[in-house]
Amino acid sequence: MTLRNIAIIAHVDHGKTTLVDELLKQSSTFESHQKTEERMMDSNDLEKERGITILAKATSVEWKGVRINIVDTPGHADFGGEVERILSMVDGAVLLVDAAEGPMPQTKFVVGKALKVGLRPIVAINKVDRHDARADEVINEVFDLFANMDATDEQLDFPILYGSGRDGWMNHAPEGPKDTRLAPLFDMILEHVPEPTVHPGPFTMIGTILEANPFLGRIITGRINSGSIKPNQAVKVLHGGDGKLIETGRISKILAFRGIERVTLDEAHAGDIVAIAGLSKGTVADTFCDPAVNTPLIAQPIDPPTVTMSFIVNDSPLAGTEGDKVTSRVIRDRLYKEAEGNVALKIEEAEDKDSFYVSGRGELQLAVLIETMRREGFELAVSRPRVVMQTGENGEKLEPVEEVVIDVDEEYSGTVVQKMSERKGEMIELRPSGANRVRLMFHAPTRGLIGYQSELMTDTRGTAIMNRLFHDYQPFKGAIAGRVQGVLISHDQGESVAYAMFNLEDRGPFIIDNGEKVYQGMIIGIHNRDNDLEVNVLKGKKLTNMRASGKDDAVKLTPPIRMTLERALSWIQDDELMEVTPKNIRLRKLYLDPIDRKRFAKTKAS
Repeated sequence: MTLRNIAIIAHVDHGKTTLVDELLKQSSTFESHQKTEERMMDSNDLEKERGITILAKATSVEWKGVRINIVDTPGHADFGGEVERILSMVDGAVLLVDAAEGPMPQTKFVVGKALKVGLRPIVAINKVDRHDARADEVINEVFDLFANMDATDEQLDFPILYGSGRDGWMNHAPEGPKDTRLAPLFDMILEHVPEPTVHPGPFTMIGTILEANPFLGRIITGRINSGSIKPNQAVKVLHGGDGKLIETGRISKILAFRGIERVTLDEAHAGDIVAIAGLSKGTVADTFCDPAVNTPLIAQPIDPPTVTMSFIVNDSPLAGTEGDKVTSRVIRDRLYKEAEGNVALKIEEAEDKDSFYVSGRGELQLAVLIETMRREGFELAVSRPRVVMQTGENGEKLEPVEEVVIDVDEEYSGTVVQKMSERKGEMIELRPSGANRVRLMFHAPTRGLIGYQSELMTDTRGTAIMNRLFHDYQPFKGAIAGRVQGVLISHDQGESVAYAMFNLEDRGPFIIDNGEKVYQGMIIGIHNRDNDLEVNVLKGKKLTNMRASGKDDAVKLTPPIRMTLERALSWIQDDELMEVTPKNIRLRKLYLDPIDRKRFAKTKAS
């Protein structure tokens, strides 16, 4: 059977996973009576909750006697390490662009990677049924984007389809016809995407996706570059960088993707995308090959991480009361296991052995890792994200700068420009973006954007949409003002009392509720002023033997401000930590004892 290997690439929330759902349904992958769920490819709980694709996944469909292997990729640049590897194992791509929003920063990111590896994308303008759709303008914007990314003449001559992935149709004109469903897209893939290039020689394959299976052990997915493979065949693994021998072994199972199921194969040939099991050390970017091969295949380079955080063993008074994985050994093992499958992550162990520096592409990538570990029963403390600096040729300090695109109502544009300039953002472009909306583009340092998302939502009444993309490293842009408000800190350990909290409400809003466990040094609220303040929330009402003339009114507290994981990460300062357990997210000072805090502040000031 002939093959086609394609990736679906797009900006986050432009409809990739929904389109894959329809491709599976319309290719007769499922029986007519079979019940299917929405966004079948987003199998991870976090993906379903957040509505984003975090991990790249493969599937396959059959159309007119041709097997089409389809890879659904993440749209968020924080998970770009997945995208870069995937594009190296496909021969074509369907670029999905929203008919109203047009090309966005992440569109630029994935298009740049696709063009760099020589792919000729098919452009599909999605969501043409939106009331604010502007398909013709978007096509011009896509062409300009390709031209700006130094596309070749062949890449600039891209085929175009219009349609709605949710409604399950694509055609050569925005108005349809719709009754052909997705047949024009299937036909375009067969016509436009070349068959896989088969290289002569024995078996070779680059590992692209790593996963752990409780029955089969490590499973590595990749495209066979040359030769063929059978179960029980002897193979060896060469390191992707220096070609050093990592291990030798035998293939226990070969799995292929058929729809959303995996089936066992007796033999797999060059060009096919398969998963192999039986090896214990080989990982992503390594070369899996026949024992006769001594030279590794060249893997795509991965962009360096731009943000780092400290993962620390939890040492608060409540440590170990809510999670069962609390020691440095289990945290270390979990982090290194994550780094094996996610090449965009970098893990370093600190000298004290109780903390680890975890570097990644952005806050979202690290927040997803923390949330995943939390759900697995881990308990740990994490620091505020810090940017990864570099040193220039002349010894100057360089920092990561991002391209930021903000779509906002016109009335709030002045506030956004002012806040971005305070964060050292430089405005590059301002243009209309639909009825009474404008699109603002900035180049801003990454450290200035940490924590800005929640502030932007407040400033614009939740109407703004912000998208970020790593631009390059530029000279350090100077100090940026941090959080202007101090915090309320618990004076002692116990359970918070409503009466005490009611009498302290004029000091600022709380981030805890009454009856919650607190300890000395734990952050329990936001101070109205710029200094930190220790308060006692354990103090109950004095009891007397005098009968009150009237019934005491029940204390009514203002509802607390609830800190989500991402909001807490960006809100804390350098002398504060976020304590994460399976049940709670707490904020605390790095030094719980007030005397230690004063000593640290003096040391920092000097």
